[in-house]
Amino acid sequence: MTYCVGLCLEDGLVMLSDTRTNAGVDHIASFPKMHVVENPGERILVVLSAGNLAISQAVLTFAQSGVEVDGTLQTLESAPNMFAAARLLGAAVRKVHAIDGKALDEQHVPFDVSLLLGGQIAGESHRLFQIYSAGNFIEATCDTPFFQIGEHKYGKPILDRVVHHDTDLRAGIKLVLLSMDSTLRSNLTVGLPIDLLVYRRDALRVELRRRITEDDAYFRDMRERWSQALRDAYRALPDFE
Repeated sequence: MTYCVGLCLEDGLVMLSDTRTNAGVDHIASFPKMHVVENPGERILVVLSAGNLAISQAVLTFAQSGVEVDGTLQTLESAPNMFAAARLLGAAVRKVHAIDGKALDEQHVPFDVSLLLGGQIAGESHRLFQIYSAGNFIEATCDTPFFQIGEHKYGKPILDRVVHHDTDLRAGIKLVLLSMDSTLRSNLTVGLPIDLLVYRRDALRVELRRRITEDDAYFRDMRERWSQALRDAYRALPDFE
């Protein structure tokens, strides 16, 4: 399992993913779940993936090499807009299902894949989509400015309480890291290192891309401060009468 989160804010995008993949307690490995297509000045696309690793890798390979959409072979580098890029990923998901779905079903392996696609292509605004295992998708809005995939339940409460469309990017970074910290503490199938990417609206290039490990001073300090703040808030609550 994994955990990925994306914020679509007024000022841009904040994307975060872990790297843990496990197939049992004795087979744990790290694979990047963040995939970036960047052509500075023209487009920046960020794809986060969760679910079956083999399926997600096949989907991304097809999306990069080309999938037929409306009779035209398209890739993430050639899609004319973000909606078309989301359709392309959905078509790639359905193509992998057509190839491997029956064999997986025979082995009682669920077809489990989900994707987040965020970015901007010149001529339109930045956008964020969530693509499901059926190949259909939804788009983030001002009312719902974030999406999560994978093991999302532990990191959702802080986002529900605080994230708004007008949240600034620096606050967004803190919030996704706190969301990841809650997940790391409560689920062993999610693990460090984690990958962070920040995109500023209309920049058409990555502003910040960083891999955060156990040795990252900021993340370690933030985790300790947050834990202490929660303990202090708990102690400050009145006792139940």
